[in-house]
Amino acid sequence: MIKYISICLSAAIGLTACSKEKNCCVPEVPMVNFIFKFDSNQVRLNGQGVPAGLPAGHKGQSPRFNSMSAHYVELTPGAFTLPGGGDILYRAPETTVGGATAIDFSQAKFAGNNELFLSVPLSEIQPGTYNFLRVSLAYQNYNVWARVTVGAQTAMLDATVASFIGFNTYVSSFKVKDSTVVENANKLQGFWAFETSIPGLGGYVTKGQAPAGATTVPNPLFASSPIPPGSCLVTGQFASPFVITGTETGNINVIVSLSTNKSFEWTDADGNNTYDPLAGDAVVDMGIRGMIPTRN
Repeated sequence: MIKYISICLSAAIGLTACSKEKNCCVPEVPMVNFIFKFDSNQVRLNGQGVPAGLPAGHKGQSPRFNSMSAHYVELTPGAFTLPGGGDILYRAPETTVGGATAIDFSQAKFAGNNELFLSVPLSEIQPGTYNFLRVSLAYQNYNVWARVTVGAQTAMLDATVASFIGFNTYVSSFKVKDSTVVENANKLQGFWAFETSIPGLGGYVTKGQAPAGATTVPNPLFASSPIPPGSCLVTGQFASPFVITGTETGNINVIVSLSTNKSFEWTDADGNNTYDPLAGDAVVDMGIRGMIPTRN
């Protein structure tokens, strides 16, 4: 049975809840708190968890992250533990409104850099030694630089990208930056929207769908514990084994460091090393490039 947990975005972790009416305090419950960190300097991995550079003819930049959403979180004991065989801490709400089962984006919870995205009572985690963490990422919102030429004018623009990287997501509507995009449909992994403001033309919004399998999902256990095709179940090894005895009395923080090292990747059609969406440059990958969880 999947455990009930609470998700919050509050920075107030581990405070004691008090009742003024009864003039008493309820003892705090020890929690395990998972906190996102986005690191553009962390090693850049491919889908097999091996360090990887950019292919010839491709360029990349490290996005400036605004928020991330997760669909599934699991503590995994060993390299041969298949997905679902560890301690499942969270699964986001799903829906069949769009047909096939999909993540319900309307109920997604978001967290930014150094923000709490999941808090689980320690008592609900099975005691044991866990060497890996698996997090199924569902949505990311970030900013990148785009070069645009209109007539005789060229400008480097700050653009916002909203990208859906979960296996399948039912999207009624979503906000990229200032603009709202309405879909009312299921969207497979790789659906994205791009918003910026072009001098002389005003706001500009476009959207698209990356080909199946184009999103990098690092899994260093690909040979012994493969992930379902089309999922974004990122696997990362703890910096040192994560041990839960069940006798801990205080909160435990886990920093989930995600590599954003040139995670926004495109084919550089004009060879000028900048992202030029109106000059033939095509985005080919928006996947996170690795994950390192560390007990703090």
